[in-house]
Amino acid sequence: MSPVEAVLFDRDGTLVHDVPYNGEPDLVRPVDGAREAVALLREHGIRVGVVTNQSGVARGLLTDTDVRRVNRRIDELVGPFDVWAVCPHGPDDGCHCRKPRPGMILWAAGRVCAAPADCVVIGDIGADMEAAEHAGAHGILVPNDRTRPEETTAAAHVAPNLLTAVRAVLDGPPEGRVLVDERPIEAAFDASTPGSAHVPRRAVPGAEADRSRAAVDTRGRPR
Repeated sequence: MSPVEAVLFDRDGTLVHDVPYNGEPDLVRPVDGAREAVALLREHGIRVGVVTNQSGVARGLLTDTDVRRVNRRIDELVGPFDVWAVCPHGPDDGCHCRKPRPGMILWAAGRVCAAPADCVVIGDIGADMEAAEHAGAHGILVPNDRTRPEETTAAAHVAPNLLTAVRAVLDGPPEGRVLVDERPIEAAFDASTPGSAHVPRRAVPGAEADRSRAAVDTRGRPR
């Protein structure tokens, strides 16, 4: 099994709590486990990046500078990240980079010198998973209260939280539909140390437990 070379995260709703069209760095709040998840990947030599739709620029609600300021704050609180890919276009602009199209993922993979097949995309909505599939990458959905039930059902891999998603790819691409790894965070870090005990990841068949975490809430979904 080839190793995972890079993990590309969606931004809003995945790394940080979703504040629609946020242009204020002071409103950035990382989700639980975000900094630990990124640090864990870096500890294992896996490159990290962000791929984010920011249609607020096209809608006139944000400027490019606003987006960069927020991204810098996320880098300070959660990163550092090896690559940032931002699509400023609207859903009707026909660009190739806006998720669910694969352009940002292909570009970000190239920037970190990784083949798409060796990349994992972690996001919270179906567009993230579709973009990963179109790019030839692996996708892991981490549902939240804005994830539609049908998006959870359609996802190839589902994790209950960000840390579980990250732990599941430390040894290679995700396996199984519902990803579970209950190791303490210290044990996951220790796995990279020679002679330390390593608990393999586990996959649990069936997604009913995770589907209950997803609820329909379309407010603020356009990105």
